[in-house]
Amino acid sequence: MAQPATTANPLDAMIAGLEMPSGGWARAAREDALARVQATGLPTRRDEYWKYTRPDTLTQPEAIPAKVLENDEAPMFDAVDRLKIVFVDGVFDAEASDDLSLEGISIERLATADSDLHWAQHLYGTLETRGQTPVSRPLAALNTAFATDGVLIHVTGKPSKPVNLIYRHVSETSDAMLHHCIKLDAGAEMTLLEDGPAAARFNQVLEVEVADTASFHHIRAQGRDHERRAATHIFARLGRESAFRSFTVTVNGVMTRNDCVIEITGDDALAHVAGACVGDGDFHHDDTVFITHDAVNCESRQVFKKVLRNGATGVFQGKILVKAGAQKTDGYQISQSLLLDDDSQFLAKPELEIYADDVACSHGSTSGAIDEDALFYLRSRGVPEGEATDLLTLAFLAEAVDEIAHEELRDDITDRLGAWLTRHRS
Repeated sequence: MAQPATTANPLDAMIAGLEMPSGGWARAAREDALARVQATGLPTRRDEYWKYTRPDTLTQPEAIPAKVLENDEAPMFDAVDRLKIVFVDGVFDAEASDDLSLEGISIERLATADSDLHWAQHLYGTLETRGQTPVSRPLAALNTAFATDGVLIHVTGKPSKPVNLIYRHVSETSDAMLHHCIKLDAGAEMTLLEDGPAAARFNQVLEVEVADTASFHHIRAQGRDHERRAATHIFARLGRESAFRSFTVTVNGVMTRNDCVIEITGDDALAHVAGACVGDGDFHHDDTVFITHDAVNCESRQVFKKVLRNGATGVFQGKILVKAGAQKTDGYQISQSLLLDDDSQFLAKPELEIYADDVACSHGSTSGAIDEDALFYLRSRGVPEGEATDLLTLAFLAEAVDEIAHEELRDDITDRLGAWLTRHRS
């Protein structure tokens, strides 16, 4: 009698194609991460925080091929004096990268940092592990176990220019994992820029330790290659009087899942997370944010705006957790979508969980169409309908884009969003 066919475990099938880097100071963290992901398994639609997003294309053994976009736009952040670090399909490109020396900062690669007592030993995988509670994030644990490269940045002062991680996509079947660790000492400050599509499928983890009175600024532009898929994770821990600001702009992408987990552990700290995305057609974009307040007199903001049309889907899942004793917390969360047709959808799950009594926390989520009165006003003054719609769309996105403190970068991102709207209107 023939034996019934058995279905291979998806995690085993994925791990079979991966190889854990051997030895080194990160070995214990990698083995722990592998044990954790083996205990939880890969995400499925049955998981509460994946019910709006199908994870199957992120968890299958091989990446689905993605065409490489050819365009003649100037590179993102090109007008900014910055230190460039380039990865091509997840592989470091030394020739395209700048020298990694910069005052007030030390930069190494994960693949080549072989010291037995490296400072990153106490950070690599640590914040990712803490971010697995109360919600498991198996793709992040998988990254910690198997990521072969990334950057390790130790900020001791205030470097004169930003660090720009540039991700280039060349192979239609590339499948990349990168893991970055950034440690800011007390009083230090840095700006991290990220841009590019990275690969056909991209799994990234960024761990950021912000010490007392330090400031971290993060601006990310996810690449325009439409068929790409990505799962990104930010894990941050904030000390006393520290500041963390992160903004992400996304255009195109069949599947994008951006997780951000922030733990505020020092009094008088500030955490701002924002995002603006525009999607057309076969487009699914998921922002999942979890901010924990565990200190006194701290502020957090979550500001997310999504513009969707031609059947595009946007997802926002955001939570503010205020622990007992975290008095004087100021938590603000807003998620809004602008639906430019009847075929698109926006799925939102805003949450507040508060165990302190002296707080000011609010959340709101709306979804709607273009304001017809405002559209009529512009058209009555000679503005063509398409241009009027684009102007109102940019005005809708402005609250999120305004979270960028750098005026020049803010204007550049606004211009690029406007150009995207014009191209798609044409």
